[in-house]
Amino acid sequence: MYFIAEIGSNWLGDIQIAKEIIKKCKEAGANAVKFQMWRADDLYQGKYKEYELTFEKAKIIKQYCDFIGIEFFCSVFYPEAVGFLESLGVKRYKLASRTWLESEETIQAVGNTNKPMIYSNPHHLFYTKRDIDRELYCIPEYPANPDKIDWKELLECDGFSDHTLGIEMALKYARLRPDSIIEKHVKLDDNLSPDSPFSITTQELATLITLSTS
Repeated sequence: MYFIAEIGSNWLGDIQIAKEIIKKCKEAGANAVKFQMWRADDLYQGKYKEYELTFEKAKIIKQYCDFIGIEFFCSVFYPEAVGFLESLGVKRYKLASRTWLESEETIQAVGNTNKPMIYSNPHHLFYTKRDIDRELYCIPEYPANPDKIDWKELLECDGFSDHTLGIEMALKYARLRPDSIIEKHVKLDDNLSPDSPFSITTQELATLITLSTS
């Protein structure tokens, strides 16, 4: 099982908070931490600018991840971000659902790296999956209603990007597909970021990983 801790905006744009979350995710047993590289002016009409992952901050965070031994990668939302992350030597990329609808240039830039791509369904329908790519089942609601999960379709995917509350659905999936990927939004504790209401804590992440692998 490959566990991705999606930090999202839960680092609040603060390097020290980012480092603390990363450290706790590493201690919990996560394989990777994922951040989001977007520009507030592009996606949110300038809102949430304090949560932007700038190139300067991304470099510091990547160095810290390398130092403690956990993989760092990003969801990318604009093509210039791909070029910068290539300079940092990331191993893979994530393409979020909305990127498939809004930025063909970003999709092309990721494809040109010839590195593995993780992407969420259902917005990949025109894309020919490569052997190195991984498709995650995703309900694009925040939080997602667990009653909407199509378990047949989920089990046919390579992993689960789980937006439901808590760890119950992710744990159920892990026991059915122990060879796959689970992605969950993770926070230190409740905060004012837009991702906080549907994120689990690092303690809950540790519980999920322990129960999934025991």
